[in-house]
Amino acid sequence: MAACSFRRSIASQLSKVLDLPPENLIKSISAVPVSKKRCAADFQLSIASVTENNSSDHLAQDLNLQAQKLAGRLKCDAVVSEISTGPGTVNFTIHKELLAKTVLQQVMKDGSEYGVKSELFSAMPRQKAVIEFSSPNIAKKFHIGHLRSTIVGNFIANLKVALGHEVIRINYLGDWGMQFGLLGVGFQRFGNKEKLKSSPLQHLYEVYVQINKAAEDENTKKLAKDFFRKLEEHDEQTLSLWKQFRDFSIEEYIRIYKRLGVHFDEYSGESFYREKFQEVLKLLENKGLLQKTIEGTGIVDLSEKKDLSSFSTVMRSDGTSLYITRDLAAAIDRMDKHSCDTMIYVTDKSQRNHFQHLFQILKLMGYDWAERCQHVSFGLVQGMKTRRGEVIFLEDVLNEVRSRVLQNMASAKTTKETEDPMETAEKVGLAALIIQDFRGLLSSDYQFSWDRALQSRGDTGVFLQYTHARLHSLEQMHGNEQLTDVNVACLQEPDAIAVLQHLLRYDEVLYRSSQDLQPKHIVSYLLTLSHLAAVAHKNLLVRGSSPELAQARLCLFQAVRMVLANGMKLLGITPVTEM
Repeated sequence: MAACSFRRSIASQLSKVLDLPPENLIKSISAVPVSKKRCAADFQLSIASVTENNSSDHLAQDLNLQAQKLAGRLKCDAVVSEISTGPGTVNFTIHKELLAKTVLQQVMKDGSEYGVKSELFSAMPRQKAVIEFSSPNIAKKFHIGHLRSTIVGNFIANLKVALGHEVIRINYLGDWGMQFGLLGVGFQRFGNKEKLKSSPLQHLYEVYVQINKAAEDENTKKLAKDFFRKLEEHDEQTLSLWKQFRDFSIEEYIRIYKRLGVHFDEYSGESFYREKFQEVLKLLENKGLLQKTIEGTGIVDLSEKKDLSSFSTVMRSDGTSLYITRDLAAAIDRMDKHSCDTMIYVTDKSQRNHFQHLFQILKLMGYDWAERCQHVSFGLVQGMKTRRGEVIFLEDVLNEVRSRVLQNMASAKTTKETEDPMETAEKVGLAALIIQDFRGLLSSDYQFSWDRALQSRGDTGVFLQYTHARLHSLEQMHGNEQLTDVNVACLQEPDAIAVLQHLLRYDEVLYRSSQDLQPKHIVSYLLTLSHLAAVAHKNLLVRGSSPELAQARLCLFQAVRMVLANGMKLLGITPVTEM
């Protein structure tokens, strides 16, 4: 990694002056974000990160003084051309030709592994991770709320795989529970076998809406409880109807995942653990954790003082299982089966309490690995409507975004003729949805806006796709070969240097995302890269330049396109080559 060799060289000189091992200094040396003022240094060392007394009462002027003293003891060398100070920092500028040569060579050499080969990740042990995401409810159409879980889980899995971890992607379907009692009764009352065959999910959704209206009635509630109990008792007729609901739903989901470019290693579900929940209850009982209420409900006391001020219900009074009981069985089974280092659950933040209880019960049961389980939560999407009104189903959104992109492509002057406009519009539309979703903190709710998501020049997925397609077409126009041996002395303009400085930072951005599992760092990086590339493309002309200059600029643009494509793929976006 280009940045690594520079960090190492700076750390080596600093270690002699500060009498600290170079490896202790490497993570304190960071690439400077490209500023609009330009001509900034390439790396900086924060004085606060290397001073022993790191308390907040460090006066800013003390840090500034220390920065100036340290800078005075350092010398420029074959790597560093200038040393300066900023507020509490020592800044290092790399020789411009060396910067260009090292960055471009590294991008070309590492290709899709640029950034992930950085020594920032060298101390990170390779792990096996189970990631549970998407997890829609059977017999209900794929709700828009599941889009976030699907794309966030896919991003985390992509990032971990890129960093060399082994990942098992699990789709844990909501295919069991009291709602099936309700749906079963609903189908017996309102169902139509012909409609079930012709449009299963639409019909089941309609049935579910109808039966929910009737669910206030005590008799309906009783019938739903009876139906679910029959399911748990393996009644043949009841199970057969449930199996039809499940099979039809999975067929539909697989088709939608294909559109999203998402795959799973395992389709699991709550029904897999309908037997094993008894084992969980037995384990809880043996450990003295299971208590019964007067009504006969099974609970686990989670309070510190053991006064039931906090508890979790794990069994209904009629002996049937609950969501958390099946989740306990699933977690134990996964750990036995996969012996993983970490388990990540990706769901909306309303389930935060559920997962706190889940991990707490596992710890009480003596499973130390519960410490390595993590809930990645996300906020709600508000205001997502299609032209036909309130959105319910993800497929409506995918169709809507595709048709809007097609419309925009048809009316835009810059649109080139594409081989498959529908497929291009699908990929551009999905990029628009993903970037709008990933721009902020995952835990934040956000207001969805079609206009904002589909702007071609703003901070959008459409702009990323446009930039990638434009750079790809530039390469094709000039021979489409990988350039390596170019004269880097031709890349000394401020616009070229700004792009190179930004490429230098990619490993740090990946590192930040790997630490907090937030895609926003990568999104922000790629949008800045695209804006810098747009300015460079306008000012650093390839056509009409001397062959030597044209080759050097082409190499720069090729490096941008490669890093842009790498980052987009991590986010779950397929880069388009024409639009």
